[in-house]
Amino acid sequence: MITDNQTNFLYLPDSLPKKYTDFFHQLKQLCFKLNISFGLLPQTKDIWARDYMPIQIEQNKFVQFTYNPDYLQSKKWLRTISDVDAICNSIGVKPLKSDIKIDGGNIVRSTNKVILSDKIFIENPEIPEKQLIKAIRKILEVEQVIFIPTHPQDKIGHADGMVRFLDEKTVLINDLSREKPDFQLTFRMALHNAGLECIEIPYNPYRNRKYIQANGIYINYLQMKDSIILPIFEMNEDDLVINQFENMFSGTTIAAIKSNDIANEGGILNCITWNVFKEM
Repeated sequence: MITDNQTNFLYLPDSLPKKYTDFFHQLKQLCFKLNISFGLLPQTKDIWARDYMPIQIEQNKFVQFTYNPDYLQSKKWLRTISDVDAICNSIGVKPLKSDIKIDGGNIVRSTNKVILSDKIFIENPEIPEKQLIKAIRKILEVEQVIFIPTHPQDKIGHADGMVRFLDEKTVLINDLSREKPDFQLTFRMALHNAGLECIEIPYNPYRNRKYIQANGIYINYLQMKDSIILPIFEMNEDDLVINQFENMFSGTTIAAIKSNDIANEGGILNCITWNVFKEM
């Protein structure tokens, strides 16, 4: 599977400059500075491109899961679901399609592993668990599918706000020391039982007025070949996270962008981007 640190082209939804003009211009300037090639996904209805765009398996092989999340089933939110077929056609991508319901933000990937929250079992009740796991492993062409518990307050249920791969044997996780002990234990054991070591990074969403807000969740960063862009929030943890990432990702350029406006809406950098590998 193509991993984030192999990707060399970034797509941003064309709804981003319309809804968050200042943030888009700052991100664009940062991409220029980091020599990140990028383009806009046309005809997007919301900014959460990660969730509805396909998963890249190989350079010219993509998988499109069914994007029909339970949290968008009211009339208000159904209008925000983008026409993924039209978007993919416009950029020349022809993905293999799957009837399995999975948001892209709930797929955290390494070369031979993926991590998802257990919400997918709720989203696909018609598929027996063993059959669902086997199907995911086969279509994503990975050896191991790992499930972490969904936070009890999280209606979205995306793994990319909870865990990311550092390498094949190590994951980065939020510092959950202020969470309930039973959730901490269940979460850590799911990763430990999968053979993964964990490194904690700062985590401080506790000043947010609503649980949906993502301010203080640093793990939702954008990673590409040779560079990482971190969200920062004008918190004390900002400098700690930047220093930690500079130490962990030797040889990778670490940059940061103020992300409070985006985070107020429930997602951050990984959520609003779709990075791929392509021949340049």
